[in-house]
Amino acid sequence: MLVELVTSFVLATPSPAPADAGPAHPDRRAGIVPTPASLAPAPDSLGHATLADAIVRAASGDGLPSRRAADVGMDELRLSTITRVVNRGVAAGGFPGAAVVVGRRGASVYERGFGRLGWGDDSPAVDPKRTVYDLASLTKVVATTTAIMLLYDEGKLRLDDPVARWVPGFAGGWKSLVTIQDLLVHRSGLPAGRDLWRIAWSPDDARQAVIATPLVGYPGERYIYSDLGADLLGFIAEAAAGEPLDRYVDRRVFQPLGMTETWFRVPNEVRARTAPTATASVRGYPLQGEVHDENAFALGQVAGHAGLFSTAADLSVFAQMMLDKGMYNGVRIVSAATVERFTARAAGSRALGWDTCAGHGGCGRYLSATAYGHTGFTGTSLWIDPERHMFVVLLSNRVYASRARRPERVISDVRADLADAAAWAVRAPGLEVAEGFDPDFRADDAAGWNPEVRHVSASRTGCVSRGRALARKSARGRRGARATTRCTATSSRAVKSSRAGTARSAKARKPIATKARSTKAKAARSSRTTKAAKAKRPAAKSAKAGKSAGTRKRR
Repeated sequence: MLVELVTSFVLATPSPAPADAGPAHPDRRAGIVPTPASLAPAPDSLGHATLADAIVRAASGDGLPSRRAADVGMDELRLSTITRVVNRGVAAGGFPGAAVVVGRRGASVYERGFGRLGWGDDSPAVDPKRTVYDLASLTKVVATTTAIMLLYDEGKLRLDDPVARWVPGFAGGWKSLVTIQDLLVHRSGLPAGRDLWRIAWSPDDARQAVIATPLVGYPGERYIYSDLGADLLGFIAEAAAGEPLDRYVDRRVFQPLGMTETWFRVPNEVRARTAPTATASVRGYPLQGEVHDENAFALGQVAGHAGLFSTAADLSVFAQMMLDKGMYNGVRIVSAATVERFTARAAGSRALGWDTCAGHGGCGRYLSATAYGHTGFTGTSLWIDPERHMFVVLLSNRVYASRARRPERVISDVRADLADAAAWAVRAPGLEVAEGFDPDFRADDAAGWNPEVRHVSASRTGCVSRGRALARKSARGRRGARATTRCTATSSRAVKSSRAGTARSAKARKPIATKARSTKAKAARSSRTTKAAKAKRPAAKSAKAGKSAGTRKRR
């Protein structure tokens, strides 16, 4: 273990950049010299990084130090609203469990696990320090965007670089006009995604499918949230860094921050404490400790849009690093100027890689205009408010056999309520919200979480059905029951349409038997018609003969 710590320490110590290390930093052309991004541990009194500091940081992984809410200017009673909100989400069946961390001014003021990893009583309880969650699209900001920030900070790439410079296959037509910044703000013209898992037989096939995807719009014109764009950013980071994305961010971000519970591929010994995300999948088995997103799995479980796993405690360290403008515990990951540029709005509500709080996306109503964050499909979110020096982390596995009728509505409301409760708890001058009244929380109403199943009423169709109960009996084996319907004169069109639909459904269910019966019936009718015609022929001849005889007699 000590050897590994020493090795990581040596790797983390910066070395002089070669003369041809890449293009100069864009800000240097304007006369601005940003703070250099260094991974070196804090220096001692002589200016030398100490190995002891590296060992302490590498051995961490328990998140931020804890402090009382009052010590950082927050109201503990208001902060406890979070407990009620999350418990309501679990009780409603939106998710089996969740981990929440709220931090302010460098400390964790609320850290708690709710529920269990799964729905069973024997499932382990959630621990915010140890329970690992599939972050889904939080991968886009925690890993992919951060990698781009590092490479931009070091001058290895520019935001206006054409994507084709780093991914040669992404060229031709409008593709040649797409820049790295277009990908970061989701205005590249790429579609939202495509089913890579259906068309790719290997990670390389999936990669080529991403690169070959045609544009659906002109670059820069309109916003389309695209997983494919994030995948391309991952390819660019790998090309510029000269190593795979997972290794790069682990070496340059996660290890220096002591995020020892964060990986792209979950180790086997950790899977038992990883929240499951599916009881069944197209892979033929349940998912626990393996990426939920099928396209990320097709790309080898390391993708720019999804695939990262972490704990709430680890993410609290990452969030604090972003609040501290790229530095944590004496370790600088990225320059303050780069953090400010990437987290400021660049196009619409989007920053570079990040989303910003514009009254949507789970950030609630009270976070400041400078707040930024992101959400994940599996039920995760991270919101950071620089004005309040505060962040909110929520991790859940709402995709795992949700019992609520609308689990997406449950997690959306819980996300927003968490942000509102945290902002409401801040008692600093100029930052207080909802003075004189308690804000409304969506979880208290649970509107639309579990709506009742609506049946078509008689007043809407103009008819009264008496066959529903009889149909149920028929389904239980009483085949003689038949449903009858009494309809008013004004509902004749609806009745005819219903009968026609029923006839079509019956025909679709038993097309062969119906056709056979129809053919036999036609044959029977034809036979009867033929016999009747033959029976009429002698009578007709006799009548004709009698008529001819009478005519001769008259003559």
